[in-house]
Amino acid sequence: MSNTSNTAKSQDSQNSPESRKGQSEDATENRPGPVEVLRQARAQLAELTGMDAESVSSFEQTDDGWTLEIEVLELVRVPDTMSLLATYEVTLDPRGGLTGYRRVRRYERGRADARRSGR
Repeated sequence: MSNTSNTAKSQDSQNSPESRKGQSEDATENRPGPVEVLRQARAQLAELTGMDAESVSSFEQTDDGWTLEIEVLELVRVPDTMSLLATYEVTLDPRGGLTGYRRVRRYERGRADARRSGR
């Protein structure tokens, strides 16, 4: 009977919240958090394009990893409001590795998007 008792205790310890927590942490241990993904995306895009990322304007976790829109300074002009910026759509795998990017918009810093009148 002591053997049965030990087996039950062993099974209970394997199904305890502490052990399940450890198992779920192992599965996600290699996945970076959102802040790390943002840092990786900005750094990788800058390395590939040679242009500095100014900001991240969109960020979403997808089934395949992550999708971000990153604003990049493409051309410096004087005055600064005439500098050209671009929005790049960047895709990353679940671990934060860049899998692709494309420019989706180019605009002058001083210009806002045209508002669409829905009225």
